[in-house]
Amino acid sequence: MRRIIAIVLAVFLIGGVAAAVVAGREEQDSSTATKTVRAVIGSEKAEFFADPDVVEALAARGYTVETETSGSWAMEGLDLKGYDFAFPSSQAPAGELAAKYGVRQPLPRPFYSPLVVVAHRSAAEVLAGNGLASLGGKGNGTLKMGAYLKAAGDDRTWQQLKGAQKHGELSGTLFISTTDPTSSNSGALYLAAASYVADGGRVADGAAAVGRTAPLMRKLISVQGSQQTSTDAAFRDFVSGVGNPLVLVYESQVASLLGRGQDAGDLVVLYPDTTANSDHTVVPLTDEGRALGELLGTDEELRKLAVRHGFRPQGVATEFAAATAAHTAYLDQKLTGVRQAPVPASGVLHDMARRART
Repeated sequence: MRRIIAIVLAVFLIGGVAAAVVAGREEQDSSTATKTVRAVIGSEKAEFFADPDVVEALAARGYTVETETSGSWAMEGLDLKGYDFAFPSSQAPAGELAAKYGVRQPLPRPFYSPLVVVAHRSAAEVLAGNGLASLGGKGNGTLKMGAYLKAAGDDRTWQQLKGAQKHGELSGTLFISTTDPTSSNSGALYLAAASYVADGGRVADGAAAVGRTAPLMRKLISVQGSQQTSTDAAFRDFVSGVGNPLVLVYESQVASLLGRGQDAGDLVVLYPDTTANSDHTVVPLTDEGRALGELLGTDEELRKLAVRHGFRPQGVATEFAAATAAHTAYLDQKLTGVRQAPVPASGVLHDMARRART
C-alpha cells in the first residue's frame, strides 16, 4: 500500500514539475512575443525596416513589422484593408489616405528628408561654370532653381554650355531625372518646388495657377521619357554609373550611403535653393499602427537607427548633425540658404502632375 501511495505521489510531483516547466516556458514566450503589424511603405524606407538592428529594436518593444512597398501617391489606389498603417513619403498623400479611411489627426511624422540633386563632378562643374549652380566643399553645392528652370524652358542642351565639350558623357538636352509625379512622392514634390519658383514664389491654388506653369512642367517631365517609379531604383542606377548625370533623390539616400562607408566617387550633392522637404508621415489604420508610428519618433534608439539610414528626426536636429559630422563635405547639415517651397493642396498637385504627364 505504501508503495502504491509513493508511486501516486511521484506521478503528481512529476506532473507538477512538468506543469511548472510548461508554465515557465509560456511565461518566457509571452515576455518576448511580438505583435505583427502590416504596413505599406515608400521604397526609400525599405532598407530601414529590413535593417536587423531595427528589427531587433522593434521586437524588443513588442513589434514585428511586415512591409510592402508602393509609390506614395499610388497608395491611394490600394485596398489597405488588413493593414495597420501606411507610410508615404510626405504629408500630401498621407492626408489623402487619412481622409479616405477616416483617420484621426494628428498623424505621426517621425522624420523627414529634403530633396536634393545628385550629380557627377563633371556635370556639377559645368553647371557652376554657366551660372546654374555654385559649388561649396568637395562634394556639395547649390542648384540655382531659377536659372535652371530658364535653361530648361529654353531647351538648352549640354553642348550649349561652356566646358561641356571636355566631357563626352554630357550630351543631349539638359534635364534632371525624377520619378513619375503621378505615382511617386519625390516627382510630385519636384513639380511643387519648380512651379513655385516659375510662378514668382506663388503656391499653385487652382486650375488657373496650374495652367500658368503647365507648359514648363510638361517640358520638365516629357524630356525624361520613361521614368522610374521609385527613387531607390534611380539612386542605385546613378551610383552604378548609368543613366542621366543629374538625378533627384532624397538626401537620406546619400547620407545612408556615406554612413555605410561606401566610396562616394565623384558624387556631388546639389541642394536646390528652393526645394521641398519630404515629411515621412504615418497613416495609422489601427491602434497598433498608431502606437508604432509614434514610437518611431519618440524612442531614442529607433531615432538613432533612422539617422543611420539618413533621415532627419523631427525636432532633434542635433542627432542628425552628430551622426553626419564626418560627411559635411557632402551634406549641408543646416540647409544653409535653402528655401522650403510650400506644397499645393493634394487635388491641385494631382492636377499638376497629370497635366505634366500629358
